[in-house]
Amino acid sequence: MKILVTGGAGFIGSAFVRLLIGETDWRVVNLDKLTYAGNLENLTAVEKNERYRFVQGDICDERLVDSVLSDEGPDAIVHFAAESHVDRSILSPEPVIQTNLRGTFTLLEAARKRATPRFVHVSTDEVYGSLKAPLEATEEFPLNPSSPYSASKAGSDLLARSYFVTYKMPVAITRASNNYGPYQFPEKLIPLMIANALEGRRLPVYGDGMQVRDWLYVDDHCRAIQAVLRGGREGEIYNIGGNRSLPNLDVVRMVLESTRKSVDLIEYVSDRPGHDRRYALSSEKLMRETGWRPVMDFEAGLAKTVAWYLQNPAWVARVRSGEYRTYYHKNYGNRK
Repeated sequence: MKILVTGGAGFIGSAFVRLLIGETDWRVVNLDKLTYAGNLENLTAVEKNERYRFVQGDICDERLVDSVLSDEGPDAIVHFAAESHVDRSILSPEPVIQTNLRGTFTLLEAARKRATPRFVHVSTDEVYGSLKAPLEATEEFPLNPSSPYSASKAGSDLLARSYFVTYKMPVAITRASNNYGPYQFPEKLIPLMIANALEGRRLPVYGDGMQVRDWLYVDDHCRAIQAVLRGGREGEIYNIGGNRSLPNLDVVRMVLESTRKSVDLIEYVSDRPGHDRRYALSSEKLMRETGWRPVMDFEAGLAKTVAWYLQNPAWVARVRSGEYRTYYHKNYGNRK
């Protein structure tokens, strides 16, 4: 198998690349633009592997995408690449529309023209919007996005689905809950709180902190995508959840307990616009059809994540300073 992974230098994408190189004999081509959240240091363990190739580029670049597909002829595309931060999408909506919609369109068109045998489009539970307890979204739930980010992902989901219906492209769509784990860029909730706690900074909590999220360890997510890649049905949507829903405030308190810091570091700040109150989804369909199950308990996963950040302070410092972005030039600048 030869897999083209888009956004493979991001948090989830790099975990997926490491999984494939480490546990299969597949060849992996990683196409990533290296925006602020793309970090090649996440891939140092695989960068010299003969089955791995990195290509820097934008998924909106039609000529480049066509060239990569022509050169590699992948058996499948797994499409992670996205502008994925809600707060950034609120401050500046244009990048999420460009990357998440235009970029997805460019990939779908290239894959259609070259009859790529498999296309897995990676999406989010945020497309379902806020749900009142005890509802859990199934794959048939209506889409009700609240932010420019989630709206762009809902639009790209529908676009991917249309290529299956109209062109019979072998597309499958996954929608996952909140991911966490090592190597996550410290603007998302858990890594931000860990990094701030370790530095003795305030931990900003939106509103009352009672927004509920389902938490999914990143390696469990990657194995679910692999299960869809191997056995998911064409044209289908698969929810991927961790089966552990918690209010954000509880998560923050657990981080403080894990880092042995005082709850006095919590600082309540004004809530962000359009902040969804509760996400929840059912993974029953994926579990029934593929046998996948999440295996990482949240407390164990959080402890493992905190331990990783404790052991890698230089990585955190480079990410926070922006110095990590020089890695590409240091490592690849003199390569042909």
